[in-house]
Amino acid sequence: MKVTGVLPLFFPSCRRLWPGRLAGLSVTLLRATALEAAILAGHLLLYPTGLIRERHPAALPAPDDGTARLPVRPAPPVVLLHGFIDNRSVFVLLRRALAQHGRQRVESLNYSPLTCDIRTAAELLGRHVEEICERTGSARVDIVGHSLGGLIARYYVQCLGGDLRVRTLVTLGTPHSGTRVAPLADAHPIVRQMRPGSAVIEELAGPAPGCRTRFVSFWSDLDSLMDPLETACLEHPDLDAHNVRVSGIGHLALPVHPAVAAVIRETLDAPHPGDRTTGGLTVA
Repeated sequence: MKVTGVLPLFFPSCRRLWPGRLAGLSVTLLRATALEAAILAGHLLLYPTGLIRERHPAALPAPDDGTARLPVRPAPPVVLLHGFIDNRSVFVLLRRALAQHGRQRVESLNYSPLTCDIRTAAELLGRHVEEICERTGSARVDIVGHSLGGLIARYYVQCLGGDLRVRTLVTLGTPHSGTRVAPLADAHPIVRQMRPGSAVIEELAGPAPGCRTRFVSFWSDLDSLMDPLETACLEHPDLDAHNVRVSGIGHLALPVHPAVAAVIRETLDAPHPGDRTTGGLTVA
């Protein structure tokens, strides 16, 4: 499956392109830089709104007024999990897109930017999922994780028994094999855990027989935070994993771009984990 959109902001990504293509990219890169800058500016404005934990109103019973209603196919709640030093505000547009297409039970979890361990964050996610299942009466959930959020969710699923609760895990620009970008950021312990060869990455590479969760990983061919780019692909012999290549969309745009949101909706609407493939779809 391939999603085609806009190019990202970071000019160092150009080094990864074939030299013959560079001459024709300047205008597109300028447009893309402006777009990513707008996304970043908008997110900074929304960031304070995501600091407060969201409220979960009690579900109201359906009115018994005798009116015929269209049948609704039950769907698990969707849990949104943000990336490093971010919060739930990054999912404003994706959440709206899911709600407009019938996903009414969409929730998000904020974990502290001071979190220093992926394992600890995964345990917090597990408690959050159990609370959602108890409150909604649903046996399973779907999770969409951006960047580090996808890695936390994968650790929960693969190493803490979360596959019993998570039907589908969608990751957006997640360093499944570790990323070498920004070496100066190694001062933060959780960044060190996202490096190739870290104890967490090695643990995730280990056997995972019988894992029940379906994984769908979106990776961008111009994601400047993934080094190498293919680290955002999930390759594991024991996992039901599908990789979706996104052409020309940067790291910040993955949870925002409407083409990506459309494919996420299709992924979550798939009724069975084994009946989806990732061949041939292109969204311009």
